Amino acid sequence: MEEKAVVTCFLRHGTEVLLVRRSGAVGSYRGRWGAVSGYAEGVPEEAARREIDEEVGLLDAVEFVRSADPLAVDDEGRGTRWLVHPFLFDCASTDVDPNEEIAAHEWVQPPEILARETVPRLWETYEAVAPTVETVAGDADHGSAYVALRALEVIRDAAAAAAATGEGADAVLETAADLRAARPSMGVVRNRVNRVVAADDRDPAALRDRAASACERAVAVDAEAAAEAAARIGERVLTLSRSGTVLEALRRADPEAVYVAESRPAREGVGVAEELADDGVAVSLCVDAAVGHVLAEYDVDTVLVGADTVLADGAVVNKVGTRPAALSAADAGADCYAVCAQDKIVPETDADLESGPPGAVHDAAGAFDVLNPTFEATPADRFTGLITETGVLSPEGIAAVADEHAALAERAGERTGADGGDDGTDR
Repeated sequence: MEEKAVVTCFLRHGTEVLLVRRSGAVGSYRGRWGAVSGYAEGVPEEAARREIDEEVGLLDAVEFVRSADPLAVDDEGRGTRWLVHPFLFDCASTDVDPNEEIAAHEWVQPPEILARETVPRLWETYEAVAPTVETVAGDADHGSAYVALRALEVIRDAAAAAAATGEGADAVLETAADLRAARPSMGVVRNRVNRVVAADDRDPAALRDRAASACERAVAVDAEAAAEAAARIGERVLTLSRSGTVLEALRRADPEAVYVAESRPAREGVGVAEELADDGVAVSLCVDAAVGHVLAEYDVDTVLVGADTVLADGAVVNKVGTRPAALSAADAGADCYAVCAQDKIVPETDADLESGPPGAVHDAAGAFDVLNPTFEATPADRFTGLITETGVLSPEGIAAVADEHAALAERAGERTGADGGDDGTDR
């Protein structure tokens, strides 16, 4: 059997991926749906980027997420073993410029793959690079809005696979429990997963459809929260860490100047500064310890931060450095807002704060303790307000949303058992 190496590239926008229908100009699988693909000539990632550029014209809009080991796909009829190199890219644009190899294209939720006539084993190829509980747990580069979208994708895809094979919901519910435990400081992951599993219908197809709807809803409310923030910030803004909602708000507002704290030790603020600069925003990057100085000396009028979780009393759990930025904003007479979707509000009034590995700060080798807190809680009264998709939320509004999420968690617990696992009963 002849072996041929190819690349298959899944471009993801929000929680949808690009599917393309192969035209009569290609040599194999004409009329079938696939992802952007082509022969893996040379280095596979270089071939992947070349195909994205040639087939759909989106190379400038993509960011590499991950790849996987090649998947052997045997086509006995053709006498060919395809060695498929899977790739996943996030894509900032949906403006496809197809070449002659593409007869049609659509942005769809990935489970749609299972309903179409596709190139061989396209779903398995997608699964090789799709989000997992492990990638959700290990993502140290993105804010909680992004991570929560990936968590919804995990449960959506698990339910889709179970529905396609006729399996029960037990494995899907176990996945839901694992996702809730994966990021304890990110209440949005728990709330959004709970919304999928809390309903009475536990059929995998119903879970799949609810998760797909939750994906669409999450993208919409995050964008609405960004729009509300954009309408409230001033011309000179300081931010820290990496929040997709904050980034979108800054792009919409187009302020005169943005100051970004680098956010050690992972320094995710550097990437934020680079992205904003690429968008033409006037950006200044500073070390974390200089935040107070920048606020006092550069006429900053707004501090805008994201929120990984908002507690029922209004305290904001976010990347360490948020509290000193809020305190410095008050000293400088600047507004200080946190922005997030209401799904980030939790019933608790204390938080399980994550810490990073000590070695990321210093290899002390036992000589002394190294503290590397990742998150901290900043009291509500340090903020001018909490901006959500419905505008600035009052303390009473925050408490009401927290109560709603408590009820949601209780219903989800009834479906998945007190320990987060399936309780084995039918409802």
